[in-house]
Amino acid sequence: MTLVDILQARRRISPYVRRTPLVESAWLSSVTAGRVSLKLESLQVASSFKSRGAFNAVLARRERGQDVTTELVTASAGNHGRALAAAAQTFGLRLVVFTPLDAPRAKLDAIRRHGATLRAEGRDYDEAERMAKAFAAETGAPFVSPYNDPDVIAGAGTIGPELLEDVPELDAVLVPIGGGGLIGGVAAAVKHIHPSCRVVGVEAAVSCPFQTSIKAGRLVEIVPGTSLADGLTGNPDRETITLPLVQKHVDEIVTVTEDEIAAAIAGLVEFEHLIAEGAGAVGVAALLAGKVRSARIATILTGSNIDRTRLATLIAV
Repeated sequence: MTLVDILQARRRISPYVRRTPLVESAWLSSVTAGRVSLKLESLQVASSFKSRGAFNAVLARRERGQDVTTELVTASAGNHGRALAAAAQTFGLRLVVFTPLDAPRAKLDAIRRHGATLRAEGRDYDEAERMAKAFAAETGAPFVSPYNDPDVIAGAGTIGPELLEDVPELDAVLVPIGGGGLIGGVAAAVKHIHPSCRVVGVEAAVSCPFQTSIKAGRLVEIVPGTSLADGLTGNPDRETITLPLVQKHVDEIVTVTEDEIAAAIAGLVEFEHLIAEGAGAVGVAALLAGKVRSARIATILTGSNIDRTRLATLIAV
């Protein structure tokens, strides 16, 4: 993954996605004794950063002359499915999305609204991904991975240049880790532009395959638990291209507990009037828990697709 790949992705997707704001948080700055900014991908098209990779995946394939006129297939915890459904709808493509049975209703409803065929049949993300790949192999339809795809990674990586253009003096960036596509792309961009800027990954403590794998020096399969950060749970593909990117470019990985994630979601509503889903709030959770300290730091609020009943419960505590 090169900076050229990421800048080319930026050119492709600019007519279809938003350059999201980077806003300084007085609340988090006072708590951490540093200057903290929030990259609001929660305000992105389809309400998550996933739109960047989804649109780039379709546009790059079209640019290369690959056949994307047939039905596309993907697996998703929800946000990638929604984003790819929005891209497919934009370009008049058909899409089948496999998700876990218990994916948040807000995400499932949005996938349907964009006209995709929803197959909410997996016991967890790992099973949904296996089912999607089997369906793609059976039908011959292209499978678009939510993370293990160079075009998806390059699209996600376009956040990196935006961060450093807005605050060139950043010395640390916090990035949630699910399948590793976001942090792989962002870290590659940041380290090319500003090598001394630390890139810190954040995983849910109940599902931390990357921290486990980095310590082991190889990809290790874990048994994922249930998390408020549903978009981060599960194991990456055994052939994933994201682990080498994380090994090369990421300085540290920390984990956050469910209580810490809940406190971050509630705090964002109370102090910043911002809605973030669990996966989007893990960087804030790490800051509140004192797990990352830096003078000038940014964290990415990756999405806002949270069920209103869950949100109401969290902010009522």
